[in-house]
Amino acid sequence: VAWLTAQDTPVVNTFSTSNIGVELKETTTEYKMIPGWTISKDPKAWVTEGSEAAYLFVKVEKSVNFDTFMTYEIADGWTELTSAAGTNYKVYYREVATTQMGESNAFPILKDNKVTVLDTVKAEDMPAAGSEPTLTFTAYAHQLYNGTVGADGEMQKFGATTAWNNLTK
Repeated sequence: VAWLTAQDTPVVNTFSTSNIGVELKETTTEYKMIPGWTISKDPKAWVTEGSEAAYLFVKVEKSVNFDTFMTYEIADGWTELTSAAGTNYKVYYREVATTQMGESNAFPILKDNKVTVLDTVKAEDMPAAGSEPTLTFTAYAHQLYNGTVGADGEMQKFGATTAWNNLTK
């Protein structure tokens, strides 16, 4: 008696992990305030290589007295997330594709990499030691796509506010 039989080659599905990394660097963090001077500051943030497409957020936090002494502008390409603003901080974001990953694709945070000491500051206005103005940067990343496909067949993105809220829960 002969039987007809067949067996196909098994298909093995391997599900590798994914991740998102973020880095923030600056050349130096100690500066002297001299009225009217422009101070070079170069904070940069990036999503690390091998990460998934992501929102890159940066939180810029000013001490309460910062505006009394200094000013700055945010670099081009960042969008303010107005729903995330606090009393002394603002949050900015940008979308980062997988082709824009790594330190070689770092995004400057400050326009022209500078802050300016107001020329109206006088010696007698200078703060006492321990109460100097500060500017603090924190970088965050959140996956860009939410895992659903729209009617157009395209992957759908999280909204920037939703992504930020996911980060800060």
